[in-house]
Amino acid sequence: MMFNKPSVFGRNEPITRRDSQPVLGYSSQNSRATPDKNAVVEKETAEKPAATQSPTAANAPAPAVATTPRESSSTTDNVMGARLIVGPDVKLKGAEILDCDTLVVEGRVEATMDSRVIRIAENGSFAGTVSIDIAEIHGTFEGELTARSQLIIHSTGRVSGTIRFGKLVVDEGGELCGEINVISGKAATQSKPAIEPYVALNAAAG
Repeated sequence: MMFNKPSVFGRNEPITRRDSQPVLGYSSQNSRATPDKNAVVEKETAEKPAATQSPTAANAPAPAVATTPRESSSTTDNVMGARLIVGPDVKLKGAEILDCDTLVVEGRVEATMDSRVIRIAENGSFAGTVSIDIAEIHGTFEGELTARSQLIIHSTGRVSGTIRFGKLVVDEGGELCGEINVISGKAATQSKPAIEPYVALNAAAG
């Protein structure tokens, strides 16, 4: 004979299974395990930038940008420097011309000048004192002229006065008269007899 003995504490407690408790992350014991959709979406979103950026593009260096220095002023400006042109209808009198690399005379000028180049056009005239590197005469010059490098007198040119030059070039028909001196290589001068006024010199006569 068997007796149903009461429990130690004097009461009958229902027996419950430990595995009947719901598992975290699942809706119930009998339902299928479904992962959190939000977690999946966040994971895919985080992986998209890495997928769109290719390893080649990420590791490729930035293209080099070639820089070219800006060009300075034109070649003519560099050669000619500061240039002054006296037009055909212009008369310049009693002036001292400074800081002018090239003077082009198409009108009439009475001035003092120390520069690099003077060009007197066929209808231009200059009267005064000039110390220059190169003098190119198509017109008329009267006064004191020192051409340290070269004096060029074209066929229509007329030069008179106290003239000194390093080298002389006279076209046929060009005229040179006055006190003529040649500048030596040591910057010394050699005097020559004065030439009678308005005696025509040509290339053949030297």
